Amino acid sequence: MGAMLEHAFMQHAVLAGLCAGVSCGLMGVFVVTMHLSMLGICIAHAAFAGAMLGIWMGFEPIWGALAFSLAAAAFVGPLADRGQLNPDSAVGIVFSFMLGLAFLFVGLTPGAKTHALSLFWGSILTVSTADLAYLAAVTVLLVMLLTLFFKEIQAVVCHRRVAFAVGIPATVVFYGLLFATGATVAVSLRTVGGLLIYSLLLNPAAAAFQLTFSLKRMFVLAAAFGVVSCWLGLAGSCFWDLPTGASIVIASTLLFAAALAVSPKRRMMAWRR
Repeated sequence: MGAMLEHAFMQHAVLAGLCAGVSCGLMGVFVVTMHLSMLGICIAHAAFAGAMLGIWMGFEPIWGALAFSLAAAAFVGPLADRGQLNPDSAVGIVFSFMLGLAFLFVGLTPGAKTHALSLFWGSILTVSTADLAYLAAVTVLLVMLLTLFFKEIQAVVCHRRVAFAVGIPATVVFYGLLFATGATVAVSLRTVGGLLIYSLLLNPAAAAFQLTFSLKRMFVLAAAFGVVSCWLGLAGSCFWDLPTGASIVIASTLLFAAALAVSPKRRMMAWRR
């Protein structure tokens, strides 16, 4: 593995795993604590649809992915608020629309679908310097925003209506978290893939949720588990010649299983029963 790290593409892959693991882990806490498990699936398919539009129309796929991810996030909030729907129902409606667009653009794209498949499954080993720059920029921005507005985010995540009642702009914070999730998924699309990115959002945060009662520690643990998942998946794909995106998801699932096995929350629930 040490010899492999001498190559530029492996260095890019390790750094991409660091950034994607941190950003997806942080946003995953929002997804898990607010019970928006479908959100990652919805935005992942929106990002894939936008990227496919970029391939079809001939512009940079990541800009299409970012635009569609943010658009999906923008629709979820108002649908849930104004339509008096459960957030998961709003996410499901947007997801079905984005899924249809994704397959429409795949069908309209001429020639071989190799590029489409690479975005669908992910390819961390082919991450370019530009992709890495986008990932790093979003990750740094997320860490800064969480640090600066942690109290407001904590209030909204714990109870949005109570946060609004005490004067916190809960709707702005909620929509901001949705947009941040969209941006995270968009820039991570090439790393993990549109089909698997929601697992990297969900599994590390779910593992962290099992191990702590503190939201601050949950953010730290989720980011750490996200990075470990990416690096373990990358190492497994190198050693055993496995698809990298799938390896990352399997690693994150195994980490969740380990966290569940030693979870103090699980033991507490068993004791109460």
